Amino acid sequence: MNTSTTFSSAWHGRADALAIDGRAFIDGKRAAGGHPSRRTTSPADGRVLAELAACTPADVDRAVSAARRAFPDWSRRSAADRKAHLLALADLMERHSDELALLETLDSGKPILQTTTVDVPGAISTLRWYAEAADKQSGELPAVPAGATALVTREPLGVVAAIVPWNFPLEIAVWKLAPALAAGNTLVLKPAEQTSLSVLRLAELATESGLPDGVLNIVTGSGREVGAALAHHMDVDALAFTGSTAVSRTLLEASGRSNLKRLSLEAGGKSSNIIFADTADLKGAAAKAAFGAFYNQGQVCSANSRILVQRAVHDEFSALLAGAAAAYSPADPLAGLQGNGALISSAHADDVERWIVRGRAEGEVLFGGARRDISGSDAYLEPTLLGGLPADHDVHREEIFGPVAVLHPFDTEDQAVALANATDYGLAASVWTSDLSRAHRVAGDLLAGTVSVNTVDALGNTTPFGGFKQSGFGRDLSLHAFDNYTAPKTTWIQFG
Repeated sequence: MNTSTTFSSAWHGRADALAIDGRAFIDGKRAAGGHPSRRTTSPADGRVLAELAACTPADVDRAVSAARRAFPDWSRRSAADRKAHLLALADLMERHSDELALLETLDSGKPILQTTTVDVPGAISTLRWYAEAADKQSGELPAVPAGATALVTREPLGVVAAIVPWNFPLEIAVWKLAPALAAGNTLVLKPAEQTSLSVLRLAELATESGLPDGVLNIVTGSGREVGAALAHHMDVDALAFTGSTAVSRTLLEASGRSNLKRLSLEAGGKSSNIIFADTADLKGAAAKAAFGAFYNQGQVCSANSRILVQRAVHDEFSALLAGAAAAYSPADPLAGLQGNGALISSAHADDVERWIVRGRAEGEVLFGGARRDISGSDAYLEPTLLGGLPADHDVHREEIFGPVAVLHPFDTEDQAVALANATDYGLAASVWTSDLSRAHRVAGDLLAGTVSVNTVDALGNTTPFGGFKQSGFGRDLSLHAFDNYTAPKTTWIQFG
């Protein structure tokens, strides 16, 4: 990666010169959708990016059929061969990392500083991790009566569908496709309508790297039509989803009404960040709290947007947080600056702004709250902290999905745990304390898939990510992700 141009306004020139193909990708080649294409624009500055294919259920049928044809060969290949294919794709992604990062920034409004240093490298790292894991899975030899041997092997499920969101388009796509393909499945992936371009380019690179036709297919279009067609399809064996709890419910219904396809659902979140008065580094905790609440424009399912602070340090922490939040002020995403980019659209910024208006009317805005116009787009919002709202207020319960957090005091440990657990979700939580016993005790009491102690939103390729309650079920990342895409098979051999 050329650092002399990566973090400079030269990205504007590269963006102006970029030619983008918005057609779908089915059976190893680009394909037009059955509906007229839809023009897609950048939330960063309103520029037209591409004519995006609008696929139909017939297009979904073609993609699923291609994946089904490819499955017998791909699943019977050795794990070492699948590993080699995925590593070749990762190498090619690395060679095209600047292009993928630019597509991601233009499509989503993310800062180029983030896509070049976090999103694209993270996707490549995850792909390599699962590639390396492919030939290191082993079966079982369970104890059985004398005269017999039993083998338990992990078998791929078949054709997997994946529906991924717009907040981390490339990374979350790889979270699904890497373990699914490494395990021997074939895939039909539907990216979000707002952010399809980096994943489409990934599919092209996959074919260029030697991945067989039909192993990876991308169908673009609306969730209402394309997503529903995948969810109800009788020849899709499993479906992996990241998105809202409301959509997760419709996918559960679709599975029941079709072929009982296996589901893994990472749904909504409303994560808490608990700051105890014995925190050793309150300034550091405030800096991490700003990251946990405002990073990626607050468009993070596990965002620590409920900040619970012990009363003795409440005012001091609030002031520190205001200072730390300045690092997330919005700026031109292509300028290579620190800070946030645009929200996914002006319409979504409108929705988030309505929460700020309500917070100001029913409580107070402690800092931020302003809308910004940058590069001709009004999809920018300052990081905002609300206060003075009762613990049962909707701001504490509903997923806002923008750079808006709420501050609330507590007095006792039990009260902090009760406040943190007072939500329908259970995706993540954070705890700050110098007391190791308290850290273990509170982490054990919190209903969350990941509890980060003295940090926020901790995750990595080696640890599972997912939630409890209405945050869904199944896990991305780690070896546990293979459970989404495989099933145990027993072969019992009787000798006498």
